[in-house]
Amino acid sequence: MKIKIRKSTYIGIEKIEARWGFYFTIPAILFFSVFSFYPIINAFYTSLFDKMTLSLAKPKFMGLGNYIYILKSADFWNSIRATFIFTLGTFVPIVVISLLLAVFIMMVSRKKVRGFLQIAYYTPAVISSVVAAAIWMLMMDPRGLANQLLNFIMNTPGTDHKWLADATMVQLSTMIIYFWKYIGYFVVLFITGLASIPPTIFEAAVIDGSNRWNTFWRITLPLLKPTVVLVSIMAMLQCLKTFSTQYLLFQGGAPKDPINVITLNIYTTGIRNQRIGRASAMSIVLFLIMLLFTWLQFRTSKTEEVEY
Repeated sequence: MKIKIRKSTYIGIEKIEARWGFYFTIPAILFFSVFSFYPIINAFYTSLFDKMTLSLAKPKFMGLGNYIYILKSADFWNSIRATFIFTLGTFVPIVVISLLLAVFIMMVSRKKVRGFLQIAYYTPAVISSVVAAAIWMLMMDPRGLANQLLNFIMNTPGTDHKWLADATMVQLSTMIIYFWKYIGYFVVLFITGLASIPPTIFEAAVIDGSNRWNTFWRITLPLLKPTVVLVSIMAMLQCLKTFSTQYLLFQGGAPKDPINVITLNIYTTGIRNQRIGRASAMSIVLFLIMLLFTWLQFRTSKTEEVEY
């Protein structure tokens, strides 16, 4: 007589934790599916049709016709140029100066002064983009503070530097406004990264005779690499999808071509001109550009896990 022995199934603690971890990610997956993944898929689908925004007529299938059209359009390539000029002129100063400011704040010994500096730098990030642009448009008025300050520095009293009228100056104006608004946000991110580094490492460096310059380049910056990569990617994506600053300056009378970034072109094409198919094609191209640059940053940085 054969006796069958039933094997009891044993579920390890790791599998239970993994299962519950997946359950907790379901709300986030649903959220991103509804508000991120679906719009991307729908935008790609719409970009294949000649579709008008408010038209009730059945859209005509064009395949890649919208992509071919925008790639042949001088206006679209002007938007590419304006976007990259703005990104390059804003992204690099934001990352570098926010890192230096964060290091400076962490060097302040008094906690009250350190807290005040953090709040002071972060305050513009709380302000609405509309309010920030309105403040700077008043300052960049011919009779505003920006002209007076520049005339004082350059000893050119009474000169109008045309902050919101000249092609080069209006590009610089958008960079200054964007830099002023978001610098504090990235300073806080760097401060968080610096605070996570154990102080015993710096104490050991001081005992070994390392000065502040060598400590920064050989200890602080390598240990801060994951935060630098995070801030770089976030700042780059934020610059590539800029819209409100350029839109508000254009509505205020600034010339359009120098600041006609891709997002502003998408708005004009899709909302004002009602060519939602072409606007969707532009948005997909912008998405691919952002995806490419994000991949390149991960590829070039080769971020590994930092252990203290």
